[in-house]
Amino acid sequence: MFSFTDQTVLVVGGSSGIGLATATAFAHAGARVTIASRSADKLAAAAAQIGHGTEWAELDTADNDAVEALLGTRRWNHVVVSAAQTPSGPVRQLALDDARKAMESKFWGAYRVARAANIADGGSLTLISGFLSVRPSGTSVLQGAINAALESLVRGLALEFSPVRVNAVSPGMIRTPLWDGMEGEKREALFKAVAEKVPAKRIGEAEDIANAVLYAAATPFTTGSTILVDGGGAIA
Repeated sequence: MFSFTDQTVLVVGGSSGIGLATATAFAHAGARVTIASRSADKLAAAAAQIGHGTEWAELDTADNDAVEALLGTRRWNHVVVSAAQTPSGPVRQLALDDARKAMESKFWGAYRVARAANIADGGSLTLISGFLSVRPSGTSVLQGAINAALESLVRGLALEFSPVRVNAVSPGMIRTPLWDGMEGEKREALFKAVAEKVPAKRIGEAEDIANAVLYAAATPFTTGSTILVDGGGAIA
């Protein structure tokens, strides 16, 4: 069990999915947690669900002034970025505006947070990428490129920000609300098909990713790393 007693943690994208699971894990480990996202209603509900005095702040990572106001005026022990909206599709079918929005949300949003974050020496910054960076899909080319860019950014920032540690956690297919827009039977069929292909023989849960984030934050000899949590998807 990791202990983060009285350490300050900010989880950007902490109102749902992987971010919510990560914020919950930090709170249960004793941290003073703040969650941030664009939806006040979701944030309030998530903070109440987490408990432990969790605070929340509305934040659009496309708004650099807002990012700097939240990230730079308080000293954090650990910052996690899990927020992104990334339209997907084949390169020749995905509208250029949607492609730009995907890069803006996942890469530039994380970049702004990293640039503004005031993190204590020995603390950590963790970005959520994705296994498409090493196992590309012919129908999600841009997502793989964005994830690879994030992981490259992590390696450079680990040098620039030292002694703050910078890492990426790279999920495979994870059961989160991201999939709720898919019809139930089709979603479960997809999960089953993926589970049969990967060596772990299961779909990932948000808590699996949270465990890896806490490991990265708690381990003082881990920096510049990408931690794959994909059930073996990258090698399947």
